[in-house]
Formats: sequence, structure tokens, C-alpha cells
Amino acid sequence: MNLNSFDLAPVEPLSNDNRPRLLLVDDEPRLLSSLYELLRDRDYHLVTATCGSEALAQLTKLKFDLILLDLRLPDMSGHEIMDYINAREIDGDVIVMSGDVGIEAAIGALKRGAYDYLRKPYSREELLKTVENALQKRRLAIDNERIASKLENSEKMYRYLVDSSPDIIYTLNHEGKFTFVNDRVQQLLGFTREELIGKHYSVLVHDEDQERARYAFNERRVDERASRNVELRLKCNPGTGAGGGIERTFNNTLMTISLNAIGMHIPDHEVKTREFFGTYGVARDITDRKRAEEVISYQAYHDILTDLPNRMLFKDRLGLAVIQAKRKLTELAVMFVDLDRFKLVNDTLGHVKGDELLQQAAQRLKDCLRRGDTLARQGGDEFTIVLPELRDRQDAKAIADKFLESLQRPFDLDGHQVHISASIGIAIYPGDGETIDELLRHADIAMYQVKALGKNGHSFYHNSMLDVSHQKIALEQSLRKALEHNELEMYYQPQVDVATGRIIGAEGLMRWNHPQRGLLAAGEFLPFAEENGLMLPISDWMLGALCRDLLQWNANGGEALRLSLNLSPQYLDRGDFFEKMRGALTRYGISPAQIEVEITENICIRNPQYAIEQLNKLCQLGVSVAIDDFGTGYSSLAYLHRFPIHTIKIDQSFVKEIHDENGHYPVILAIISIARGLGLHLVAEGVETEVQARYLEANGCSTMQGYLYHRPISLTSFIDVLQEQNRRSSPSVAVLHAVPSAVDEQPAMIAIQA
Repeated sequence: MNLNSFDLAPVEPLSNDNRPRLLLVDDEPRLLSSLYELLRDRDYHLVTATCGSEALAQLTKLKFDLILLDLRLPDMSGHEIMDYINAREIDGDVIVMSGDVGIEAAIGALKRGAYDYLRKPYSREELLKTVENALQKRRLAIDNERIASKLENSEKMYRYLVDSSPDIIYTLNHEGKFTFVNDRVQQLLGFTREELIGKHYSVLVHDEDQERARYAFNERRVDERASRNVELRLKCNPGTGAGGGIERTFNNTLMTISLNAIGMHIPDHEVKTREFFGTYGVARDITDRKRAEEVISYQAYHDILTDLPNRMLFKDRLGLAVIQAKRKLTELAVMFVDLDRFKLVNDTLGHVKGDELLQQAAQRLKDCLRRGDTLARQGGDEFTIVLPELRDRQDAKAIADKFLESLQRPFDLDGHQVHISASIGIAIYPGDGETIDELLRHADIAMYQVKALGKNGHSFYHNSMLDVSHQKIALEQSLRKALEHNELEMYYQPQVDVATGRIIGAEGLMRWNHPQRGLLAAGEFLPFAEENGLMLPISDWMLGALCRDLLQWNANGGEALRLSLNLSPQYLDRGDFFEKMRGALTRYGISPAQIEVEITENICIRNPQYAIEQLNKLCQLGVSVAIDDFGTGYSSLAYLHRFPIHTIKIDQSFVKEIHDENGHYPVILAIISIARGLGLHLVAEGVETEVQARYLEANGCSTMQGYLYHRPISLTSFIDVLQEQNRRSSPSVAVLHAVPSAVDEQPAMIAIQA
């Protein structure tokens, strides 16, 4: 028989109940049954086999503590089974049971490692005692093996803890020479144990740290006064390249072994003298920690994105520059730089591209500076510069011009060609301020003056700017009161169907009846509303005002009129806009079909999926959607077809370019073709001449608004115009647009070229 055929199955370990498992092998059913009955009440786990092949099958499948084996089996001998057990190093003791009276059988079994040999017939007591002795011997052997293993593991653990410690562990004798050092010293410093044993500790210590090391390495104290956390620099073996060729800094925690020479033999009360024996120490490598501390310290004073000084370090350097300028009686300049159109890039291309733009812009600004100048990132897209030791203001002007010139070149953001500019405010010490805060505040005010005048330039601070700044603050405060005092009003600019000459819609323009300054257009106050968090309450007011106006229009025969309101991006981003719209329509009893919401195309790009969800909810309510100022933003036809759009409005900046009704204006033609291809309604804004009207009508745009037809008028005047039109003819469908523009009546969006 091929015994190797029994190697296929894995051996199953002993059962979890820890009972001894016995294999009983005998080809005589009566004897096997008798043996089984004899042992089964002894708390053993018994398995039987009636032939050699069954026994081998069990041995390949299960693990046994004891095998009771008959030598004479029908298919093989017991000796062959024992050879199989020995060849495969199967763990388990064997008791041979045989009726063979020959001495050779017993010798053969014992030579093969049998625990005992029982000759049949055996007595019950003899069998039970032999089995118990075999199992007891096995248990003792296992216990001894376990104890030996624990001792070995304990010793290994001790050696591991010492030799594999991340720290250098060492002992010194009373002379300061090494008596023990672990393997870690070779890994960190490149010195072997043999090279250091018997050597003085000073061979490892940096020359400048020898004096401090003398107290640490010769430490004699054993209590809390013992040396702790003494930082020393240790030398690396130059021939091994250990430590990366650098000196490493170590943190020493020292303990002293203080023993009496005879303290091991006599009671403590008889000890008369104590003798210093040596020093035990642990040296921990803190080189990486020191580097980390340096990095943390660096990051505390630098901007992580641009690697420029941050506002904290900038103020420190500006303070030093002011002290020097005061001592030397010289001037210095502080610049406040704000990147124009950065927010648009960030919103349209994403924050990753925005970060890349900031890094590139920072490098260009840095390249324009002199040695000794400081460029810092104030936060967001704002930078500050200090220019010490100015000869005159022309030095600051020259650098500001360099800044503007360097930023004129396009920025490449992974294939996106982006153009930006900067608004730069300049304050001069000491004329514009003698403190850090004054100089920064005045430079900031000068920067905002540049922004107010159209951006992309620089300006020196002047006291008159402070008055303008105060006026802005006063305007903001007055605007907050305008809502409480009901000083806001909606005006309407009619839209005309040029084919019939009838008014079929109107665009609503917000006005502020200012108590001192009179009627203000939206462009004079809505930018402050957006900057100061007032856009949301103003938009809430507008929603209610438009619904109230619709009630009056309906009462005067304008039931079919449809009112569009132009949403501020801040208002659309607010999650409760849909609920506010639905609540207002329900409260005033307005049909959703009379409302059309206008959005700028940049809203679609900022967060397209969110915008789609919000606009779809409005469409399900019955409100229609229009894109205002189409073509002036970051247009994407891929997004356009995904939005529930009903109307496209041609921006007035394109309409103004029409000077010849027989000319060719491809942008306008493209917008008209897009609207026609998508089946959208089309409205042209800012129509002021007959030439413009004829060109637009000839090319397929028949709905227009502008000074050619009507200027913005109050609600009362608009209702009078509607009533006059109704008297001349029957009422027709009107589309009424109400737009709280963030800039002016016809807001212009800035395009980003990609």
C-alpha cells in the first residue's frame, strides 16, 4: 500500500474541551468494542479504526495524544503505521497491543518509539494504568516544554527590549567608561559594542557639549534630583555613514546605581559607608523631534500654500523696519495687494486651480522685489509688502508698476489660460502713519480706492480717502436702516415685442429712496449689501415686494403677466430659497406660472449639481427659469442643456457693438442660434438705437428692452402704461422681469478664457 496517499488532508488540532484524544486500532470487532467500552467512561475523546488504512486516514485528519495500536492488521502491520508516524513526525504516543509472543515484535515496537508494549490478553487494570501513565507523562512533557518556552521567551523578551530598544541603553563605571551598551548605538552612531566597551563616554560627545555632558554622564543621584532630559549632541562614526552624516541630538534620562560594597550581606542598619558604583542611562534620539519643532516654528510664521511670511511674521518685520526707519530718519512703504478676479477663477475652475494661481502670482510678485523687501500673504488673495529705506515715493511706484506688469501675462493652469490683475494700495511711513496698524489700514483703504475706480492699478494713500471710507461705513449703516424704514422701491423697465409694438414684459430694478442723497440706483448700494451680508434680507424684501406688485398688476388687467426675479448667487445658495418662494406665492395667492427666475450663467458653473436640483424644484412648482446676461460669463454648453432653461437674455455689452444693421456680429448670431436650436425664448437687453433693433429683429430676436422703448419707471407709472395699452387694444400676455442686480440695471459678468 502507498502510505503517501494519506498526506492530502490537513491535520485537525485537538478539540477545545482539552480532553485527551485516543485512536483505538484493532481489526477484531469484539476486542475493539471491548476496548472502547473500557475507556469511554474515562473522559477521553475516542476514535476507532478497524484496519491500517482507516488508522492512517484518521492520523492524516486528526491529532491524537495516544494511539492504542494492534500490530496485526489485515492490510498492513502496526510497525508500518509507526514508521508512517515517525516519518511524518506525527505528535502522539503509541501503546502497542499484540498477541504475538515473539520478542522481535516487542523490540521492533520499542525501537520505533512505542511508549509501552502490552501483550494480549492484558488485564483491565494494566491497560488503564498504562494509558493513564502515558497521558500523565505526556502532560508533564507538555508542561515542561511550556515552562522552558516561557523562560526562553522571557529571556528573548529581555534581550529584545534592550537590544531592539529605540533608545541607546548603557552603563558606565565610576570612571565614566562604558561597561555595557546595546545594539542601538551601532544603528544610530555607527559604533559597535566592542569599539565602545572600556572607552570613556567623552569619545561620543560633541566638543561644545563636553562640559554639560560631564555632569550628566557622571550622575550619582538616585532620587528625583537625578538628571532628566539633558540635551546633548553625540558624534557619528564618520566611516560608517551612520546618522546620515549628521550630528544627532540626544535626550538623556539618567539613573544611578548606588550600592554599598557589603550591602548584599549585612542588614541595612549596620551599613556604615556607601560607595558610588556607576551610572545607568538611556539616550533617546530626538533629532527628528528637533527638526519637527523647527518645521512647526517655521509654519507658525509662514503661509503653507505660498511659503511666504504670514501676517504674524510680516508684522514683526514691519515693526523692525519702522524702528530702523525712525532711527535713520528714512521712509518706508507698505503695500496692500489684492488680486482682481481671483474669486471668479476660484468659483469657476475650483479651489485646486485657485491655489495654483495664488502660488504662481506669489512667485511673480516675489521676483519683482529688491533684497531686503518682504512679501507676505495676508490671507485669501491678499498680499502685503514692506519696502524699507525708500529714497522717495518713486521707488514704491516703480515696484507697484512691476507688479502690475508681471501679472499682465496669462497664467497657465493645466491648459486654462487665465488673466488677472491687481489693485494695490500704498502707505508711506511716517507721513501716512507711524504705527503698524495705521500703515496697514491706510494701505488697505488706498487699495479699495483702486478697486472703486475700476481695479488694475495702484494708488498712494491720501487723507481724503479716509473720508470716503467713512462714507462707505455710513452708507452700510444707512442701508441696514433702509429695510426697517421701507426706503426701498421697485422700478420697471418695459420689454417690447417689436413685431406688434406692445409691451410684453418688464425688468424690475431696485431703487433706494435715500433720505439725504435722493434716489439711488442698484449699482450704488447693492455691492455693499453683498460685502456686508445684507443681500439675503434685501432679497427677502424684494420677493415680497414683487408679489405685492403682481397683485396690483392683476387688479389692473394684467392677470397673464409673468414676473421674473433675478437671483443673487448668495440667495440661490441658501437652502431655504425654494421654501421662501413657495410660501410667498401661497401667502399672496400668486400663480407660479406668473414667476420666472433669472440666474447668471456663472451660478451654473459654481456648483452645477446643486443649482440643477434647486432649479428643478422651482420648475416642478411651476416657476420658469431664464439665463441673464448670456455669453458674458464662463459659458459651457455642456452644462446649458442640463439646466431647465426657458429663456436666454442677450447682454447689453453685445448689443452696444451693433453699429450697422447690415454688419456681421457673430457672437449675437451664435446666441440667437443657440436659443433657436434649444427652443428657448430670447430677449435682448440695452437696445438704444433703431439700427440695433432692426439688426436684432432681422436675425430672429423680436423681444427687446432698452431706452429706445422705455426707461425704468415706478410701479404707478408702469400700471398707467399698461392701462393705456389696454385701452388701445385687448390685453395680451406679458412677461415681467424683476432683477435685483448685484451691480447695476444691466450687470456685466467677466469672462475667464480657458
